[in-house]
Order: sequence, then C-alpha cells, then structure tokens
Amino acid sequence: MATATYDRYRGNLETYFDRTAAKAWEQLTSDAPVSGIRATVRAGRTEMRNTLLSWLPADMHGVRLLDAGCGTGALAVEAALRGAEVVAIDVAGSLVAIGRDRAPAGLNIDWRVGDMLDPALGHFDHVVAMDSLIHYKADDIVAAVTRLAGNTRGSIALTFAPRTPLLMAMLGMGRLFPRADKSPAILPVRDRHLRDLIGQAMPQARIGRDRRISASFYTSHALEVMTR
Repeated sequence: MATATYDRYRGNLETYFDRTAAKAWEQLTSDAPVSGIRATVRAGRTEMRNTLLSWLPADMHGVRLLDAGCGTGALAVEAALRGAEVVAIDVAGSLVAIGRDRAPAGLNIDWRVGDMLDPALGHFDHVVAMDSLIHYKADDIVAAVTRLAGNTRGSIALTFAPRTPLLMAMLGMGRLFPRADKSPAILPVRDRHLRDLIGQAMPQARIGRDRRISASFYTSHALEVMTR
C-alpha cells in the first residue's frame, strides 16, 4: 500500500503538471528552442533516457514494459519501436495526451492516466521510472520500488536525485527551474542510504548497473534493481 506522503506528493505532481507546467514540459520535451537552463535539462534528460534504454534488451518482442511516470512518452515510444508491449502511465493527463498525440501510429502502447503502483496494471518484464521518484523521500522511493517488484519479473530501472553538494546548492538557490514554474520540491537522497534501504526491504533483489548524470542544471542517478 502507498504511504500517506506518497499519495500527497503524487497529488502535488498531478496539480503541477496539469495546471502549471504542461506547456513548459511540452516545449522542453520537443525540439523547440529553449533557454540555456532548460537546454541543459533537456540534454541531461536525453542522456539519462538513452542510458536507461541501453539497460533494456535491444529486441523487445514479447517483452512487457511499464513506463512508470511516462511524461510525454519518449522512452515508451523507443521501447515500443523495439517491439515491446508498453504500458505508459503518468498522473498528469496533459502529458499523457501529448505523448499519445506524438507517438507514431501502430505502436503497441497503452497510454494511461493514473498511479504507476496500481496493481491492476498487471505484470511486467521490466519497469522504468525515469525522474518520476525524485520528488519523494527515500522511504517512499523504496516502498514504491517494493510494490513494483511484486509485479516485475526482471528489472526495475529508477532514477533519484543524489544528495551532492552541487545539487544541494542549486536547490537552495531555487535555480533548477525558473521561480515562476513553482515546481514541486526535488528531494535528494544519499546513494548508499537508498541502496541499504532497498537491500533491507527486498533481500531477494540485487543492485545491478548504476550511472550518475550531471549536465549543469540536470543531476540524476540511475539505479538498476534486479527483482529475481
């Protein structure tokens, strides 16, 4: 069961993306010109997405993937082009609509608006949660990953905001996004602490690959959890 803080933060994210930042994120995730700050965020997100995709099979025919927090769907589309059956879900209906409209015809993508932890979504071979857990505390991240692991046969690739001096300084100055965006707080967590919590909550799992990407105003750490 999701924690009370998970539910509260999920509601904040839904409000932010649907009422405040839909247009900004539509532009950020397109090829349209953006400011210098957003350009570094776009470049960092592209590098992170390519990293997570590289951790998935090259041939994904017969593979069922959950894109947990799909945003505007770039990763979902790439996985579907490899042959995957993709469930792409996000709390922000405005972003899901953008992803659905952008996706090429004929891809096997089930676009959903809702909670990525919903057990009704079924079982998956792989789950990717790119930058969808960076607004949660470590305990909530681990609770979410544990829930996802119960329905995942292979791997969960997630990203979190690493607690680094540079990131903490930028967050302190409110420089990750222009102040008018009023974006939900990013909650940095310590890498070792998160790994320890995952090990305690999921003794049957093991940590696989990891990679940290720092591109000026974008900092995120990818971690692979093998569920079996």
